[in-house]
Amino acid sequence: MPAPQDRSPAPVLLVIEDDDTIGRHLDTGLRSHGYDTAWRRTGSDGLTAADATHPDVVLLDLGLPDIDGIDVARELRSRHPNVLLVILTARTDEIDVIAGLDAGADDYLVKPFTLSVLLARLRAHLRRLPTGHGDRETTYRVGNLILDIRARTCLIGDVEVPLRPKEFDLLTVLARHTGAAVSREDLMAQVWDENWFGPTKTLDVTLASLRRRLQQAAADAQPPVDPPTVTTLRGYGYRLEEDRG
Repeated sequence: MPAPQDRSPAPVLLVIEDDDTIGRHLDTGLRSHGYDTAWRRTGSDGLTAADATHPDVVLLDLGLPDIDGIDVARELRSRHPNVLLVILTARTDEIDVIAGLDAGADDYLVKPFTLSVLLARLRAHLRRLPTGHGDRETTYRVGNLILDIRARTCLIGDVEVPLRPKEFDLLTVLARHTGAAVSREDLMAQVWDENWFGPTKTLDVTLASLRRRLQQAAADAQPPVDPPTVTTLRGYGYRLEEDRG
């Protein structure tokens, strides 16, 4: 089978799911659509497999038999900061969803879901992994921040900011429009997908984490510097601007 468009070789995808029926369905279905897939049934085996294969994508069930999925998500994000992490969960309470996103997930799907929906969501995310093409500007400077699009690096002072993929993409969109208001809808469309049907809470959690990382890096710089400000425009969106003290 041909690999998904815009990705060659096929993306390496790790499924961590203890339910045999769901796991087998995902493993078989994803392989049939060109993904290089591995399936593990426990959190500990999943972490070991992630360290061995360095996957592009991890599909993570929250209800694992040995380790809570939230803890696995945190560990995955710590060990593999650039992995695309999608949580699969039967938990529908908002607090559980927020906990998963805050632990480092880029997206989530509530069970039951169809393979076609999962594939569409994966295609949307993978299309948005930056290649550096089509950007007239490859470096943005906002006050003490330097954002290199091609190298996927962000510096504040002398400190490199350890951004997650979606945090970097979100900052990139805001940096392209420094000083201008960017609506929530535009941010969701450019960072996630124009046909996104997940929670907009994803944007809020990602933005809050981005702010914390920028502030921490600015405090760690020698000497400490001021980070750029991400201003919330209630009822509309956000604006990135140089901190003027």
